[in-house]
Amino acid sequence: MPTRASKIRLLALDVDGVLTDGSIMLDDHGVETKRFNVHDGQGLTAWIALGLEVAIITRRSGQALQHRCRELGIARIVQGCRNKREAIEELSRQTGIAPEETAYVGDDWPDMPAMRAVGYPIAVANASPQVLELAAFTTTRRGGEGAVREVIEHLLAAQGLLDRALELHR
Repeated sequence: MPTRASKIRLLALDVDGVLTDGSIMLDDHGVETKRFNVHDGQGLTAWIALGLEVAIITRRSGQALQHRCRELGIARIVQGCRNKREAIEELSRQTGIAPEETAYVGDDWPDMPAMRAVGYPIAVANASPQVLELAAFTTTRRGGEGAVREVIEHLLAAQGLLDRALELHR
């Protein structure tokens, strides 16, 4: 019997607190930098190589995220987003992937509308209590510490694709 995780074709992610540890680093010139986890990146490139979709939805805007997404091959980036539920709906229209086939990974209150709009809401281990309550799956890893890789391994295993992902590196 298929599970909700086995139906996911679009993985939508928050950035701060999910792809990063939530810290915002500003240098003396006001330039923002972010610290990303390479394991998350490897998982994302495997997800994409298997023909699955990734989207980034974040309230903040910045060049560091754009550079990282370019490195990973992520084309769908929604920055400066005030309504993440609307962003999910728009991504569904753009991709033809139903919200029921979408997972969203979040950690804080602004992620809650998007989590309610998808078929498989996911929280990182250190998410706020309200976000944890909404999650169908919660990672054991914290945001920025391999949580996204854990999500991808979980979804690929549910879809019977984890071995194919590993074969990409043999």
